[in-house]
Amino acid sequence: MGVSDPESRFENDPSELVERAVLPAGWHVEAPDATDRFQVARLTRLLRAHERHGRGWAGAGVDDVLVEVSEHGLQTRENVVVRDPSGTIQAWGSVHDRAGGRMLFVHIVSRELEGDVADACSDALFEWARGQARSVGAARGLETQQIDTGAFEDDDRQARWLRGAGFRHVRTWWQMARPGEDGDADLVPDPAEWERKGVRFRLVDREGGTLPDEADLRAVHDVLEQAFADHFNSFEETFAEFLHRLREDPGHRWNHWWLAEVVDGEGDPEPVGALVGTVSESANGPDSSYVSYIGVLEAARGRGVATGLLRTIIADAARRGRASVGLEVDADSSTGAQRLYSNLGWRTKYVTQSWHFDVPVAD
Repeated sequence: MGVSDPESRFENDPSELVERAVLPAGWHVEAPDATDRFQVARLTRLLRAHERHGRGWAGAGVDDVLVEVSEHGLQTRENVVVRDPSGTIQAWGSVHDRAGGRMLFVHIVSRELEGDVADACSDALFEWARGQARSVGAARGLETQQIDTGAFEDDDRQARWLRGAGFRHVRTWWQMARPGEDGDADLVPDPAEWERKGVRFRLVDREGGTLPDEADLRAVHDVLEQAFADHFNSFEETFAEFLHRLREDPGHRWNHWWLAEVVDGEGDPEPVGALVGTVSESANGPDSSYVSYIGVLEAARGRGVATGLLRTIIADAARRGRASVGLEVDADSSTGAQRLYSNLGWRTKYVTQSWHFDVPVAD
């Protein structure tokens, strides 16, 4: 089995990974075409139906699909679709070579399918993902490659398929939101830069008002890598991987990246905290802000760094007219983050799960 694209660790021919016998007669797998707007629209409908069933409403749009299937993303991603005899796409799988040892997997089967046909589509996606895990793991020189996929807590069909395919439910996540409140805009003097008790909170510097300063971006990466080193399922991600992945996000904005620095000494400012925010666009009302990452170095904990960063994005969201600020928190975390978020007004909106499967690469 070879990987023909030199920039990718994936096998780009789905037929090399999925046995024809897995699917009913007349059904087949192929790679989707991101330039075909009808295919992208179909994938968007499948994704939105998946979200609506799992949590009660759909939030994804075309941009979220294009992150997975566009040519720009194929350096670190690969996709497969399952077509029925009429040519209609009925299932979609996407894998993301996230970091050494960790491969993310999106598994979506049409909600209109039932019984053995739906099960066969699911099996085909799992077989394809296991083959991609072996390809990625071999290219990285690993003995075992983890597949990491998610599910909504109330999606019984997805959980049944995951258990049947050998996946383990390993973590639960609270998806929290904090609606805007009166006075939020004044929580900090200026979201662009302010200081409290020897800690300065500021946006990453911009070179000529356009691209951010590389030293600041590396500082954000270093802080987050250190802050999350002992957290659940943490895998080391290179600076290039980190930057490429975050810039792919449709909600990416450079003016939503903040650093916290200790400035109460005689030396240079020392980065001790970082927050990467994004924009969650809404078709039916004001947009929202989202905390993609927040991390504080252990040596700086207890100085109000996390609280200061969170107050900063809340104030920034209020000044931009945003409806809310969202974030994700590990329900099993021992850091006390849940208490901090609750105290600042966040409430759980819905719950998701992480499921893992370890693939022996030599197989």
